[in-house]
Amino acid sequence: MSKVIRIGTRDSELALWQANTVKDQLEELGHQCSLVPVKSTGDIVLDKPLYELGITGIFTKTLDIAMLTGQVDIAVHSMKDVPTALPHGIVKAAVLKRHNAQDILVHKGNLDFLKTKGKIATGSLRRKAQWLHRFPDHEVTDLRGNVNTRLQKLKDSDWDGAIFAKAGLERINVLPSHHTVLDWMLSAPAQGAMMVVALQKDEEILEALAPLNHHESDICTYIERDFLRTLEGGCTAPIGAFASIENDIISFHGVLHSLNGKEKIKVDKELPIIQYKNMGKECAQILLHNGGAKMMKRIKE
Repeated sequence: MSKVIRIGTRDSELALWQANTVKDQLEELGHQCSLVPVKSTGDIVLDKPLYELGITGIFTKTLDIAMLTGQVDIAVHSMKDVPTALPHGIVKAAVLKRHNAQDILVHKGNLDFLKTKGKIATGSLRRKAQWLHRFPDHEVTDLRGNVNTRLQKLKDSDWDGAIFAKAGLERINVLPSHHTVLDWMLSAPAQGAMMVVALQKDEEILEALAPLNHHESDICTYIERDFLRTLEGGCTAPIGAFASIENDIISFHGVLHSLNGKEKIKVDKELPIIQYKNMGKECAQILLHNGGAKMMKRIKE
């Protein structure tokens, strides 16, 4: 390709790491690239929980506009931040190989509070609901900002711990020694995956990005996002989903909690990989039939 590929990205350290990863892979394929950092509403408004801002794609909308107005050619996103319905004219161009999808609890070296009463910080409804389901006597407080800001807020606070995506801390080498993997917590749909989007009409760019796509990660995140889409969740409902592939068999686990964490409905399913297309939707319909529809109605109200 003769032109320089302009890569749109948020300007946080983690977002820039993700964009540079895409830039390096494209340059290895012989393409020229440049980064175009852009601030999103989600980075600017830090005094409200995400679910109160009422904007779909709060971390992606600014980059979508930059692409549609010709300021950038592609955008790199943390895939769990991307709405399940992309804007008209923008398409998924590649899903990079997924990293760790687990959530972790970063703490201050003492876990005694897990047996009594604790104060935990997170900006995620999903994490809050799952934590309260397991620890109903705990207090959960809101936490916003980029990774470094959130780690500093934890250090400066009286909180016992805060919940993070492990992949984000690993990517920018800030994973503290005092952390515990929450292997019982079901991650957000597409957590740990990076997604590159481009204009549907830009065939040259789409062709350049095609080699970056990791087939298994693409399938698993497709199932998880289809599950989310069918539940009509977005970032306003406590929904967890994770799919994995082993020996051509897909294992899927999905969960929906009430906002206070007291109620929980889950679904688990295995299918041959050739049947992946409808798996997310079918699992969501099972969950909706088993009480999920009533719970989603209460959440929306």
